[in-house]
Amino acid sequence: MARPIVILGMFAADVSFRAERQPKLGETILGSAFALGPGGKGSNQAVAAARAGGQVHLISRLGTDTFGDMAMDLWAEAGLTPAVTRHADSYTGAAYIFLEQASGNNAIIVCPGAANAMGADDLRAQADLISGAGVFLTQLETPIAAAREGLSIARAAGVTTILNPAPAADLEDDFLALCDWITPNEAEAEGLTGIAVTGPDDAARAAAALIARGVGGVVVTLGAQGVLLCHGDRRVHIAATTPGPVVETTGAGDAFNGGFAVALARGDNPETAARFGCAVAGISVTRAGAAASMPTRAEIEALLLG
Repeated sequence: MARPIVILGMFAADVSFRAERQPKLGETILGSAFALGPGGKGSNQAVAAARAGGQVHLISRLGTDTFGDMAMDLWAEAGLTPAVTRHADSYTGAAYIFLEQASGNNAIIVCPGAANAMGADDLRAQADLISGAGVFLTQLETPIAAAREGLSIARAAGVTTILNPAPAADLEDDFLALCDWITPNEAEAEGLTGIAVTGPDDAARAAAALIARGVGGVVVTLGAQGVLLCHGDRRVHIAATTPGPVVETTGAGDAFNGGFAVALARGDNPETAARFGCAVAGISVTRAGAAASMPTRAEIEALLLG
């Protein structure tokens, strides 16, 4: 029987503006499009895991504001259980996203708000929840002290630990040693190892360097090239699987992590779990949005069986 998945992370309301260019200081210009939607890596991964069939709990902090209400509504719709505190003295995370009309290039400002105040005490307050999980998953959008404490509690209880090292940060070896799995993309793998990653062979070298520093296993996500899984003496390149034209890749990494966690929590072997994660990501990129693009368990299984 699948065991619960506990995820530490933040929610951010993504506020997107599209225009020909960014305004100069003191200038007002007209834009061509606007969108407001849910974001934040931890929240995206939790939604992905819940829609993929996982029993998911998300540890986070929110403000007592409209964006916090948006988060709670999203999580209720996805079927996950928030282990969340709300704080009137702060605000829910938000991200300003400027999209250049001609190129699609972006500029982003993220304000984590209440989630940025999370610390070890927040995780100790959820120690029983974490210890009873099958998988504990975190990223680096919350403070390092919170992630370290969550990983330590999970490791002590024999819970499988996954670190998605995003956004990129310098990590000590004793922190990496708490991770049964680490799931960097190409840029994050290079940042952690100094090895430029452009394909599976480079990813294997970076993975070997991370395992030498104490990580249990590594899955390097390679975008359209799929993923490279390294565990013990086993190295497996799993090709990307996409059932239709690519619309948006924003939430692909979060989709993979959510799916990978679900499959590990139900007892799948690492290669099978990575294939499941690739299917989740493959469907997500055929749809717009991040949280909105996450597929259901039935859709994932139809792709894998098809």
